[in-house]
Amino acid sequence: MFSAHAQTAGRDSVLRSNTLSLEEAISVARRNNYLYLEALSNRQRADASVRTAFGQLLPQADASVTALRQQGGRQIFNGGTFGATSDVNQSQYNIGIGYRINSATLLAPKVQRANREAVEADITASGENLRTTVVQQYLTVLQAQATAELQDTLVSAARSQVVLAQARALVGSGTALDISRAEVVLGQAQVQQLQARNSIEIEKLKLFQQMGIPKTGDVTLTTPFTISPVSLSLSELLSAARRENPVVLALRSRERVANLNVRREKGEYTPTLSLNTGLSGYTYAYTNSNFPVEQARAQTIAGKADCIRTEEVRAALGLTNRLAACNSITFSDDMAATLRKQNGSFPFDFTKSPKSISATLSIPLFDGFAREQRVQEAQITRSNLQNQVRATEIQLTSGITSAYLTLSTAQQTVALQEQNSAKARQELKLMQDRYRAGQATFVDLSESRAAYERAESERINAIYDYHKAFALLENAVGRPLR
Repeated sequence: MFSAHAQTAGRDSVLRSNTLSLEEAISVARRNNYLYLEALSNRQRADASVRTAFGQLLPQADASVTALRQQGGRQIFNGGTFGATSDVNQSQYNIGIGYRINSATLLAPKVQRANREAVEADITASGENLRTTVVQQYLTVLQAQATAELQDTLVSAARSQVVLAQARALVGSGTALDISRAEVVLGQAQVQQLQARNSIEIEKLKLFQQMGIPKTGDVTLTTPFTISPVSLSLSELLSAARRENPVVLALRSRERVANLNVRREKGEYTPTLSLNTGLSGYTYAYTNSNFPVEQARAQTIAGKADCIRTEEVRAALGLTNRLAACNSITFSDDMAATLRKQNGSFPFDFTKSPKSISATLSIPLFDGFAREQRVQEAQITRSNLQNQVRATEIQLTSGITSAYLTLSTAQQTVALQEQNSAKARQELKLMQDRYRAGQATFVDLSESRAAYERAESERINAIYDYHKAFALLENAVGRPLR
């Protein structure tokens, strides 16, 4: 019953076949109905929340790189002079690793997984609601078609009555009034036929609206429906609904989420362990590469002069001295080259900083009763959900029982209406035969025809009311029953 023409990946722009089964209509609606697609998008959000909750159990890391250029000059601080006469380039990198854990962090994955289960149940419920809506509208189209077919039959019968009235008038057994009445009946039947055909197109447009695609061309509905009683008893249906109804399952999942949220909020009273470590390095370089060389040369010359003065005093006093060593102090070109090389570390020749690691255990003491407020709010939410679950279960029992009784009544109504229609059909045939034989008037024939039309219309309505009641029972249970 599935048409392969409509099986496309992703969303459908139009229906690619001129036939439409019920299964295909439901499948197309699941791919295109915006309300159902909106419910499906919640699954991605729930999956992301679960992933984030598990991610909080892992260490967090960040990295940064900093570059700085400082203008040369001298600054005076507390009477001292600091600074340099050359601009300075600096760079620094830092890789930080931190880990933070408490009882709330440990409970977060359970909370989000329970929330994801609730979202899945919501999606199932949305799918069942969509299925029920499509089935109901599909049945409405079939009902409109059956009504139109009845009107076609009545138009044909009305034409035959016009011909018969004309024939009776020719032989003298009828009157011109009978012909006029027959023509009026034919005109009324044609009006009802036109309205019935228009109703089919309107109901098809509504069906395609539920499917989420535009209607293009004429489409034939191909799925037949038969009257078949429910194979399960009322107690079995109630038991199945308590286990499988997606609305109840979603509320129960949210009740579990609320229980876990209470535990998580109470976990804010427990200590939090934080661990931090990382790697870092830096560079420091003068823009004028000769500046550190000249600075070192000046320091060497000043140190040599101080050394000579000190040793000359020792020599004058007749003490041992290192005057020869002081005279040999020089600032070589190799030393200058080494300083220039060291000054070229900017920007990426980093000098590593000493490693460190820290551990902190923090215990919450008082936060202005905000923590207590969150616990109370979580407990209230849990209590509300518990009450909502109980109310929904009671409503579920009432709804299924009502739908089951309605379906049983509809099934009996179909049987009675079929009997009424059969009797009305026999009466109409008998009256037509009597009218041909001149034993009945046109008024008698019109009354029999109206009675048959009412009985047949009520039979059609009873049949499709039964199928719609069956669909409502399936929706109340939360799954298909046939």
